[in-house]
Amino acid sequence: MPANANGRSARTRKLVTGRGAELLFSELGFGGAPLGNLYRPITEKEARAMLDTVWAAGCRYFDTAPLYGLGLSETRLNGFLRAKPRDAFLVSTKVGRLLDVCKPQERSRPNAFFETPSRRERFDYSYDGVMRSLEFSLERLGLDSLDIVLAHDVDLTTHGHKDEVDRHFAEFMKGGYRALDQLRSAGAVKAIGAGVNEWEAAEAFARAGDFDVFLLAGRYTLLEQDALESFLPLCQEKGIGVVIGGPFNSGILATGLKADAHYNYRPASDGVRERVRQFQKVCRAFKVKLPEAALHFPLGHPAVVSVAPGMSRASEAKRNAAMMAAKIPPALWRALKAEKLIREDAPTPK
Repeated sequence: MPANANGRSARTRKLVTGRGAELLFSELGFGGAPLGNLYRPITEKEARAMLDTVWAAGCRYFDTAPLYGLGLSETRLNGFLRAKPRDAFLVSTKVGRLLDVCKPQERSRPNAFFETPSRRERFDYSYDGVMRSLEFSLERLGLDSLDIVLAHDVDLTTHGHKDEVDRHFAEFMKGGYRALDQLRSAGAVKAIGAGVNEWEAAEAFARAGDFDVFLLAGRYTLLEQDALESFLPLCQEKGIGVVIGGPFNSGILATGLKADAHYNYRPASDGVRERVRQFQKVCRAFKVKLPEAALHFPLGHPAVVSVAPGMSRASEAKRNAAMMAAKIPPALWRALKAEKLIREDAPTPK
């Protein structure tokens, strides 16, 4: 196991896919959206310092996507990972969007990703679209092959209407899925899946095809456990690995009750703030920080192979590594269940 910043061994989890591929995930993964200048620009020096700290902390799983910085996240990973042994890390990227050259004023998401290349995103989940997307991603990443490829954002959060989701889902299963399955069979890709914002969308994929890994953003956290109803049991039954992104629900589980605390990218409601207040009260009784509990909780489920928070500063990487090394008393989880703050049937870390 790689050593983390505290000199301890970083914990890992192995996933053996149905095709026999072995994937070794670090329990602490790296969510690559901030590397694409999400919400604020970071310099090349800052990006490299953060990645160096993430690596020193024992993180060996890196998730990215063409969307993140309109190619910038993948490009920055290229320079960092090039000198690393290829068998020492896992990379996942995503398909479903192509990036078209455009005028600077026409680039996508200028209020989300800053100082990016002039590119406009275009959804394409077809066979040819997926193949082209992967060709471009390999070039930006500087890799010869990919460990994991995920269909990106086939969900209501992104497309807004069920008819649109259904249309893109059908396009992917008819074309993009066939492309990924062929690449997996040829050994060019070790594992395939989807990266989505809703567990229901991930479950639809799990029932429609032969998938290995899902990245689920924000839907299995201290504040949300509805994925226990059917999705996570299905993944356990099928041997599908699950990466949990957004374990802090976009902020409030990391910051606690700040005046501007956000939950799922919006100002937190009074109801959410009250639940977080109760979480903090129980955590204090056991001398555990709320973000420590939030980072550890998803790893209690046997289907979960990694937790991948976004990080944009070296200080955040150090903090996350320290929190992963923290010892969480089992009595904390029992107390949270007794207070009905987490579900009784939620598996908790041992």
